[in-house]
Amino acid sequence: MASELMPGTLDLLVLKTLTRGPLHGYGIAQYLLAASAQHLQVGEGSLYPALQRLLVNGWAEAEWKASETGRRARFYKLTSAGRRRLKEEEQEFDRMVDAIRMVLKTS
Repeated sequence: MASELMPGTLDLLVLKTLTRGPLHGYGIAQYLLAASAQHLQVGEGSLYPALQRLLVNGWAEAEWKASETGRRARFYKLTSAGRRRLKEEEQEFDRMVDAIRMVLKTS
């Protein structure tokens, strides 16, 4: 279902998820699924490129640690630049949703 998200929305959702603390990719995907009442099922093919974008842009950092199951996993955490980016993206998303609502109300 991630392909049906507005462009850039996945980055916004991952940034927001990381405000909860460091998580590995599977944990991020599971949180998005649970928090969206099972509506946002994000596959690896969408999630990991998004996480890579966050790393490249300096909005997240990653380190290898043991997961809850004892397996090695890459845990991602938000940087201060990521927090600033999240705020910008939330504002832009709100503007876009408001614009869409205006069109829907007039049509």
